[in-house]
Amino acid sequence: MSREPVIPQHVHQPVIGFVELGEEHDPIVHIQDPYDPAKSVAVRRSALQSTPPTPARDLTPQPLLDPLAQRMLAGGVGAGVAAWGAGEFLAGASRLVSALAGIGSAAAVIALLLLAWKMTPSNRTGKTVNVTNINRWGGRSSTHM
Repeated sequence: MSREPVIPQHVHQPVIGFVELGEEHDPIVHIQDPYDPAKSVAVRRSALQSTPPTPARDLTPQPLLDPLAQRMLAGGVGAGVAAWGAGEFLAGASRLVSALAGIGSAAAVIALLLLAWKMTPSNRTGKTVNVTNINRWGGRSSTHM
């Protein structure tokens, strides 16, 4: 007689419901709590959004000073030098105007002296008038010519 193992009938019944295989479960990860950074929250990995990979950094050596900063500094220095030059120009122009005013006043004085020299009478014979004014106490005064 052949001996077959006796398997109970209920063992061959199919399993009804959710079956989780050993390698296909969704792992639980802990992330920082958004409301309290000191705590962590357990979340299924499938619920997290995937983050895009960070791009590779540019590791080429950079210039010591930024070219834009160099241009801005040069523009500021150039504007300062231009303003200084404009101030020096205006100072020279004011000296020129002052010198012209001095020449004009000297010419006016020379013209007045020439005019006074031409207006004096050529003959020195003239009339001499002596006026004597006598003031006394009480507000009385008399004038003699």
